[in-house]
Amino acid sequence: MSIAPDELHTLGNINLLQLIKTAFFCSRNYPPAIERTTYLWVLEQRRRGHCLLSGFHSQLEQSIFRYLLARHYPIVYALGRGIQMGLTLEYEAEIQAGHLLFVTPFEPKVTSTTQETVDIRNLLVLDLADNFFVPYMAPDGNIEQLFQSKIAAGKPVVTLDLPENEALIRNGATIYQPSDLFGKEC
Repeated sequence: MSIAPDELHTLGNINLLQLIKTAFFCSRNYPPAIERTTYLWVLEQRRRGHCLLSGFHSQLEQSIFRYLLARHYPIVYALGRGIQMGLTLEYEAEIQAGHLLFVTPFEPKVTSTTQETVDIRNLLVLDLADNFFVPYMAPDGNIEQLFQSKIAAGKPVVTLDLPENEALIRNGATIYQPSDLFGKEC
C-alpha cells in the first residue's frame, strides 16, 4: 500500500507530511507502568522536532494526543473514517496554528470505523511513517499482525524492554533508553 499525499483526504497543515514522522502504536490493554517512560520518549521526540503520527486509538495514544495538542506539537492524526465537519470546529485553533493534520484514505461519506477501515488506516500509518515507537504490544494482537506487513519492513522500531515486546525485539527493534535533559542516556 503506497498512497500519494494527493490521494489522501486531509484537513490541516499538509506540510507536516514533510517532517520526520514517528508512528506511535500501543495495544489497548497495556501495563500502566509504561506510561512514565512513554511520556519521557514523547518529550525527547518534541526536542528532536519529530512529528508524531498515529490513529490515536488506545487510551495511552489518546492521552499522548491530548498532551501534545496542548503543547503545539506537530501531529498527523490518521482517521479510520472520512473527515467530518465537526473536526474543523473542534480543532479549529490547532488547525489554524499549523500544528495538526488529519489524514484519511476515506471519503467523507464513511462516517464510522469498522475493523476493515481501522486495518486500512493502520496500513496508511505504516506507509507514511519513517520510524515507529511501540511501547507495548500485546502478544498475538493486532499490532503484532500489523508489523508482519511488508510495509513495515526495514523501518526502525523502538520499544520498551518488556517480555510482551519480545517479537519486536527479536525482529530488530531497539530498546528505548531515556535520555536526560542534555541528551545523555540515563
